[in-house]
Amino acid sequence: MELFLDTAILDEIKRGAETGLISGATTNPSLAAKAGKDYNDVLKEICSIIKGPVSAETVSPDADGMVKEGVEFSKIAKNIIIKVPMTVEGMKACQKLTKKNIKVNVTLCFSANQALLAAKSGAFIVSPFVGRLDDIGEVGMDLIKDIRLIYNNYKFTTQILVASVRNPIHVLDAAKIGADIATMPYSVFEQLFKHTLTDVGIKKFLEDWEKVPKKR
Repeated sequence: MELFLDTAILDEIKRGAETGLISGATTNPSLAAKAGKDYNDVLKEICSIIKGPVSAETVSPDADGMVKEGVEFSKIAKNIIIKVPMTVEGMKACQKLTKKNIKVNVTLCFSANQALLAAKSGAFIVSPFVGRLDDIGEVGMDLIKDIRLIYNNYKFTTQILVASVRNPIHVLDAAKIGADIATMPYSVFEQLFKHTLTDVGIKKFLEDWEKVPKKR
């Protein structure tokens, strides 16, 4: 399973890239605003660091507007993926952009039926939001299981990107189910490295090392 960062903070992108474990990024105008940056500038800078897929989100409500934005975003870098919402207009835009050989990430997916429509519209990636489903009392990972089953049944090549990841358990469950990608805040990515017993083991090793006689 590939790991993406969901951020517009360039320092986090750089630190993630330095580990050699991050293969893509997702971002949107809201994240860019929080970072205090122009959205297009953020995309250019991220693409200069991350060589895998970088999702750029459209904001137009209609298909023609989404396509126009998508075409412009695609000029920023070869690895730009265009985000469109799971709506009727979004699916129209997905099909039009796909015909132009522009890859699409269908975002705001909350049901297996929506994921089916995204795949049939030619989406390169579909983004189900597990954390937001958990927030309303549903089990977000049940949706990932359903999508994986449907895509396997019909051999759809659309990749499942688990979004709205809130904790390392979401990452673990996504990997166990067979999701293709999990995108997460940098804070969650950091937690993947950590375990209390690892910290205890390192502390004990260093303490023992200090006791080893050293040659003078």
